[in-house]
Amino acid sequence: MKRSKTVDDYLANASQFRDELAELREILNATGLDETVKWGAPCYTWNGKNVVGLGSFKSYVGLWFFQGAQLKDSKRKLVNAQEGKTKALRQWRFASANEIDRELIEKYVAEAIEIERSGKAMKPDRSQPVELPPELAAAFRKNRSAKAAFAKLTPGKQREYAEFVASAKREATKASRLEKILPMIEAGVGLNDKYRGC
Repeated sequence: MKRSKTVDDYLANASQFRDELAELREILNATGLDETVKWGAPCYTWNGKNVVGLGSFKSYVGLWFFQGAQLKDSKRKLVNAQEGKTKALRQWRFASANEIDRELIEKYVAEAIEIERSGKAMKPDRSQPVELPPELAAAFRKNRSAKAAFAKLTPGKQREYAEFVASAKREATKASRLEKILPMIEAGVGLNDKYRGC
């Protein structure tokens, strides 16, 4: 799905789950959260803080709770989509409209809002050093200007590049990713800068 600038665009461009997206949007808009678009998808915020997002995928439509790990989740609806990577984020997946339980969703969202109000939201741990995959470290040994430019990037941008290379399964993919990102690094551009502020 292409990146959307408005929630209406997002729903209009959805190739599947349009009815489910519309129903979930209606539920979320009734909670008092502010509706916006971040990363090209609907996001619902309280006091400028991300509470819940909405998205359509190949086999399901989902809500992702930014502080989902802190929710009681008594009905066992939430999953960690990136085990070992995400600490707070959790998804609730729906394969069809008949799985959408408005009252239960409202309870989960109310609890998520309360976590933000109380100031108990988990903050990402930014103190960990950035671990360079061997391929990126080797590229920096050959290209000192890229290494120097990388050092000037924020730790978050450095992590994005490191994870982008490390997450490739095949050596050919890693090589093509390196070819793509080295000029971006030298230009002082973050991997996802074009998406920031969406």
